[in-house]
Amino acid sequence: MRETLISRNTDPLFWEHARRHLIRYGGQFERLIIERAQGSFVYDADNRAILDFTSGQMSSLLGHGHPEIAAVVADHARNLDHLFSGMLSRPVVGLASKLAEITPPGLDRSILLSTGGEANEAAIKMAKLFTGNYEIVGFAQSWHGVTGGAASATYSAGRKGHGPSAVGSFAIPAPYPYRPRFEHNGTADWQAELDYGFDLIDRQSSGSLAAFIAEPILSSGGLIDLPLGYLVALKRKCAERGMLLILDEAQTGVGRTGRMFAFERDGVVPDILTLSKTLGAGLPLSAVMTSAAIEERCHERGFLFYTTHVSDPLPAAVGLKVLEVVERDHLVDRARIAGARLENGLRDLQGRFACVGDVRGRGLLLGMEIVKDRDSKEPAPGLGAAITRACMTLGLSMNIVQLPGMGGVFRIAPPLTVSDAEIDLGLDLLGQAIETASAFAGAPCS
Repeated sequence: MRETLISRNTDPLFWEHARRHLIRYGGQFERLIIERAQGSFVYDADNRAILDFTSGQMSSLLGHGHPEIAAVVADHARNLDHLFSGMLSRPVVGLASKLAEITPPGLDRSILLSTGGEANEAAIKMAKLFTGNYEIVGFAQSWHGVTGGAASATYSAGRKGHGPSAVGSFAIPAPYPYRPRFEHNGTADWQAELDYGFDLIDRQSSGSLAAFIAEPILSSGGLIDLPLGYLVALKRKCAERGMLLILDEAQTGVGRTGRMFAFERDGVVPDILTLSKTLGAGLPLSAVMTSAAIEERCHERGFLFYTTHVSDPLPAAVGLKVLEVVERDHLVDRARIAGARLENGLRDLQGRFACVGDVRGRGLLLGMEIVKDRDSKEPAPGLGAAITRACMTLGLSMNIVQLPGMGGVFRIAPPLTVSDAEIDLGLDLLGQAIETASAFAGAPCS
């Protein structure tokens, strides 16, 4: 008689404790217990390998459990982990110096913090202090964090039920070539859309515009890549109004797009740059970078961001090691080469399946939009969710965002250390998942 095996992922005590003692913070938990992670894979309680095509929370740039990162953490956990916030250590000054070295002039000084939301809080605070103004403009599809000022500049989710956002919070639509709002001779006209957006901002502003905050590729907003030339025009709009331009490169920074920083493609230097996620390669580390002139004025005016973990040596040492590995192992080039392989594979799937409406992005940060069919571009949220579930069943971890006015968009961001074989495996599993989900839904994609 065949013995029925019970999955260790169903441990009733574990899930009872999770239900009773965890505050739910958005979405649904996978019904898995993750026990360990290594390289491009995470492993559940049954020791099943799951290919991680999102680098954890879009952060594990070097894969999970990178031996050199683990060694740095172990060394600093023993010898130099955390200090009084008024003390400095060599890793902190070293990382600030290295960041200034690898960025263009005008990004000369840094503050090292823990999360992307925290970095954006500091950046917004500096912009307000420097300009003496208080109005912050972002994209209507943006995600910059869930705390205070960062949440006020986040429009893709989480705005309802918490009372008013910060006074002076405004948004314009992001350019979306797959579903253009403005067209000229059949082509998306992002310049007209940008002009119109700022015309509305000018009409609503009280005359106190401080900054525009933007991601070069809006990730949680549906992997919307700002067209070439957009950042130049956006910076010009800011300069004309005395605003600063803050670029949030939480997910695009440190090589992921095939350049060290995504803004380098456009030849634009932001007034303030924020880094997080990829800088710590999965550990809590973020940075705010700006010019000496902006830092000097903010200091003179009493800039205060004295947090518990500002300038902590352990994460700073990790950040230094991350940058060392990325440069030494030529991972920026690897992101471009591996990204081309992944993009070509996704376009092959687009050719096979009519429900793959669009493929977009740069390097190893790519999006795939799921629709009912390519002619109508009608969103298919049920199908997108079914593909996600089928992927997990097959051993592929994928993340899909569902926003009004667009189909479900998979955010695909494997680590820069991903192998060709792992890319091909992920594409094969994704193809199988689309076939399975569409057949089950009674809406074949082929």
